[in-house]
This record gives sequence, C-alpha cells and structure tokens, in this order.
Amino acid sequence: MAFRSPLAAAPGTGATQKLIKSDRSMLALSDENSMMKQILTTHAPDGREFDVRPLLHVVEDILSRATLQVESTLTATQAQADIEDKNRQGNFVAMLESLSFVIDRIACEISYKALGGSDAHATTMSLFNMLSSYSWDAKLVLTMAAFALNYGEFWLLAQIYSSNPLAKSMAILRQLPVILEHTGPLKPRFDALNKLIRVMTDVTRCIVEFKELPSIYISSEVPALATAIAHIPTAVYWTMRSVVACATQITSLTTLGHEFATTEAWELSTLAHKLQNIHEHLKKQLFFCHQHIEEKRNVEAYQMLLNLFDAVHIDNMKILKALIYAKDDIPPLLDGSTKRRVNIDVLRRKNVLLLVSGLDISHDELSILEQIYNESRLHATRLDSQYEVVWIPIVDPSVTWNDSKQKQFEALQATMPWYSVHHPSIIETVVIKFMKEVWHFRNKPILVVLDPQGKVVCPNALHMMWIWGSNAFPFTSLREESLWKEETWRLELLVDGIDPTILNWIKEGKYIFLYGGDDVEWVRKFTNQARAVAQAARIPLEMVYVGKSSKRDKLQRVIATITVEKLSYVWQDLTMIWFFWTRLESMLFSKIQLGKIDEYDPMMQEIKKLLSYDKEGGWAVLSKGSNIVVNGHSTTVLPTLTEFDIWKENVPVKGFDLSFKEHHDKLHGVTHPCCRFEFLSTGRIPEGMKCPECLRNMEKYITFLCCHEETIEEML
Repeated sequence: MAFRSPLAAAPGTGATQKLIKSDRSMLALSDENSMMKQILTTHAPDGREFDVRPLLHVVEDILSRATLQVESTLTATQAQADIEDKNRQGNFVAMLESLSFVIDRIACEISYKALGGSDAHATTMSLFNMLSSYSWDAKLVLTMAAFALNYGEFWLLAQIYSSNPLAKSMAILRQLPVILEHTGPLKPRFDALNKLIRVMTDVTRCIVEFKELPSIYISSEVPALATAIAHIPTAVYWTMRSVVACATQITSLTTLGHEFATTEAWELSTLAHKLQNIHEHLKKQLFFCHQHIEEKRNVEAYQMLLNLFDAVHIDNMKILKALIYAKDDIPPLLDGSTKRRVNIDVLRRKNVLLLVSGLDISHDELSILEQIYNESRLHATRLDSQYEVVWIPIVDPSVTWNDSKQKQFEALQATMPWYSVHHPSIIETVVIKFMKEVWHFRNKPILVVLDPQGKVVCPNALHMMWIWGSNAFPFTSLREESLWKEETWRLELLVDGIDPTILNWIKEGKYIFLYGGDDVEWVRKFTNQARAVAQAARIPLEMVYVGKSSKRDKLQRVIATITVEKLSYVWQDLTMIWFFWTRLESMLFSKIQLGKIDEYDPMMQEIKKLLSYDKEGGWAVLSKGSNIVVNGHSTTVLPTLTEFDIWKENVPVKGFDLSFKEHHDKLHGVTHPCCRFEFLSTGRIPEGMKCPECLRNMEKYITFLCCHEETIEEML
C-alpha cells in the first residue's frame, strides 16, 4: 500500500495538471521566440521598394473568384462573372515582368516541397531564405501570388473542364473528375480551406495597409505602429506557413488522390484560428494608427482653415468649398425653390448667410426667418435683398445616423425656401470643430455672414435679423452698430413687425399697457385695476398680454382665461409671443456680441430690466403712443394703480403719464427688486454684467434645471 501526503495531488489532476499546462506554455513560448530569431536572421532587405497593392488586387481577385466558386462548383453550377482587369497597365506590367520569375520560383518551391512531403516549417523557412532581400509586405504578397497562381489554375480547370476539351484532358491528368465525384466527404476540407484562405487574405491586406500609412503623419515611435511592426514578422510567418498548408492540401489531392490527402481539416482550422487572432490584433493596432493619422490631419486641416480665413480672396469660392464641400464630384447644395441639386458656384460673389444649426431648430425660428427671407425676395432689385441663405446642418459624427434622423432632416429641408447642404454627412469634422471653437456654435442656431469675398463680417446676424429684418442688410457688425445708434427706447422697438394693431394704437396716441407674467390672479387684478383707473382718469387705454418667455403650457391657460373673461387684448398665436421674447433676448445678445453690454445706455438698461422681470413674475410697460412712460415690475406697477387716489390730483396739472411715473418711481425707490438673468450654457455667455437697477456688478452662479439643461444665472 502506498502512502502520500493529503496535500499531494493525484497524477494528472489539480496542481500537477496546472504544472504540465504551464510547462507546455513556457515551452511553446520558448519555441516561438527561437523560431522568430531564426526568421529575423533571414531578413536582409536590399532597399528595393515597389508598390505591392496592384499585385495584391490580382491575388485577391483570383482567390475570391476561386474560393467563392467552390460551393457552386461542387453543386455542378458554372455561373461566372466577367473579369475587367484594370491592373495590367504601364508600371504594373513592367513590375510584373520583373517579379514573374520570383513568383514562378516560389510556386515551384511550394509545389515541390509539398509533393515531397517536406516539413511545413522547413518549407516556410526556405521561402524566407528565398525572399530575404524583400520587405515583409513584399515577401507575403509574392508568396500569396505564387499560391494564387497554382490555386487559381486548379479551380479554373474545375470550373471549365466540362465545357472545354483542352481543360477536360488537363483535368483528367489532375484527377479532378475523381475528386469532384467525392465532393461529399471532401466538403469539410474545402470549407476549412476556404476559411483559411480568407483569413490569409485579410492578414495580407492588413500588413500592406500598415506599409501604406503616410509617414508624414505617423512614425514608428507611435505605440500602435511600434506594436504592429514588432508583430508583423510573426504574422508574415504564419500566413506563409498557411500558404504551405493550403498548397499541400491541393497537391495531395491532385497527385495522390482524395483518399491519400495528408493535410487534415482540423490542421487548416487550427491555422485559421491562429491567423484570425493575429488579424484581430493587427486590425486593432491599425485602427489606432488611423485614429492617430486622422487627429494629425484634422490639426493640419484646422490650421489650414484658420489660415484660409486670414487670407484675402477675390471671391468666396475657396471659403465656401472649404466649409461645405471641397470636391467637384457631386452638387453639394439643394435649391429650396426648385428642389434641385446645384453646385456651390451659384453663391459666387454674393453675400452669403450661413444658417448653422442642429436638427432641433424650432418651427418658430424657421417660420419667422422664412417670413423675413420671403419679404426680401419681393424686392429683388433692392440692395438689401442681394443675399443668399444656406443651411448648414450640424450633427454629432459619433451618433449613428438612422432612418428617424434622415426623415427629420428631410422634413426640415423640405420647408426651407433657401439653399441647404444636401446631406449633413458631407460636412467635415474639422469644419464642425471650427464652427464650435471660432464661431461659438453650440446648440442654438447662428447666422454667420460672409461678404462676396468670403470674409466673415458678422459672427451671428440672427440677432440683427430678429430685430430689424432685411433692413439690417448687409448684416455686418458695422451695420449693427449703426442701427443701434439710430434706435431709441420706444414701443415700436419692442413690437415692430409683430402686430399691426399695436402700431395703429401708437399712431392714434393711445395709452398702452404691454404686460406679461404667468400668475392668473395678478393678471386679473392688474387688468381690472388698470381699466378702472383709465375710466376714472378719462384716458384712452389699451392693454395687450405678451405672455412669458417660457412655460408654454401654463401660458396657454392664462391666455384662455384672458380670452374667456375678456380681460384685455391677447396674442393667441404663441409664435408671436415667442418672437417678442426672442427679439428682446436678441437685443441683449447683440450688445454682448458687440462687446458693449455694460456701456451706460439707458435703452439697454430698460431692456435688461424687462428680461429680468420676465423671470420674476408679472410686469407692465406703460406708453403714451410711441413714448414709453414706465417699465415696471408687478410689485410696483399694481400698487401704483391701486393708489390712484393718492396721485390723481396731479393728473389735471401734470398729465396722466407724468403723474403715474412720479408715483411709480417713489414706490420703486423703496421696493425695487434687483435683477436676475439666465443664459443657457449652450450659448454665448457674457464675462460679466451690471445690474440695471443698482448698476453694481452681478455675481455668477451655475444651476442645473430639472431637464438636466445647465443654466448660468447672473444675480446680485
């Protein structure tokens, strides 16, 4: 009876099994290292370089047609495509003449060694010695070409022997009829052969791609390329060894007969699995290399784009082609009026307004912009209509483009009467980066103005367009400054182009209350009190509710209440309300863009107050005709009305407007709230602002809304 420690493992199990496995792994690694040293000693390139790509194309054509036709040959179908050989021209023919001897010699070497039953490794090493003066990619492509020569001949005979007398006689010598009679038992071998040939081709193509990487953008010091270079000799060895295995399989079939075939399917499958792993590794490194090259090219292209905008041009073609599409192979634009594809030349030497936006551009924005655009087209002979609009759709390149996005894009494009890029995919990534970093495009649309020479004359004319429409032509920053100098704080500035009813009231010299907010109770109290004061003071008063810049659902409920109870005139169309607030915000952003947000400007102080009041409840603006009397918050306007008895005695002497203002200002001096502004982080944010109420610097806070949209709040 034998005794052993309870800690000892049984033979062949547990620790012993792991030890055996480890020993085998170490032995295999040692053999691999020894083999690679042997291979590297044969590598002595003489510096001759030639483009292997044309030769690889021929090899791929032969192997794909032969490999893909195996199944159809075994099922006795003879379908075959015509080959259009574009490679046998000029330099390629000369190169092939110089290499044909080498290819034939390799083919003979493989066939001879396979016929003699030589060891696969020894045969492979003889090929390395034969090809010692060639680069790694050339060694592999030449070996694949030699294999394709023999393999292609084998399947060519198999495909035509039944219809060509010469092929039939040659096929008999090759024993092809006998082989094809035993297709059933041989099918697993042919399947394994096909799989191995496909992965051999994949590895070869991958190695050639490494050789073709542009050295101007990548060097061997880049980790991905360094890793690949170190691994390529191994990949070349196992691919060439697989060539030997495939050739041995075919040779044994045609010389010894199907029953004596020496290379088993499992061996071919094992090689295919090993090569597949090699290919995946190389493909991964190739991806990293292409990523590195793309980054380098983008940096170069970005700098070229910056330089292009710094240069002086005779027209706008270079700029527009760089931004939209540089090639001439397709018309890159869609004409919104005819719905036909056109070339960029239609914009030559014109003022071009680039509407840059995502696919989420709102219907309201498009509707107003279309109205302004169409109005300018009605006056085609006027200077202010000599401009074209082009929509540049910007989408995230990392997001998968699907049918839903395609339909959304097409629906938007169909509504636009101006030019548009025919598809977002033609806009280069570097152009998107330029628009974000230089033109400050985030998610909100911008309207960049290029003059006839392609110079940017306004980084965003959308604010000008909303405020003054086509009257802002040619939409330059100089024109923007000029228009502001001509403006005054008047009611037309707030409502111009929105509602002719109010403009008629202005002409009639009526008192007008423009008011907003989303508190129904305050609205009810304010309108009733204002109407009572107007009757008591015997003044013609009109009121119009212009809503709020947000909370549309709540806004609709307030509008419904005002309409049912007939509290005042109200804008039923929410687009009008949107446009009112967008114009007000545009006035603020216009000043920010001009860098004059904190200049002492009484008009801008009032606009800032109004935007702030919108965030803090109700408000009202009182005007007499065009002249604005008071711009007040709900906490001061309503008390002024309710305290009418206190100041009504001043009305006959000073007039209603001056009396209202004096009392309001007294209340405002005691209870005025400081201001608050919100700016979406996706838009242009001022570095700092002053409170329009107390003129002190405002503090900046970051808040996160419930919809996860980050907002900047400016508060005192």
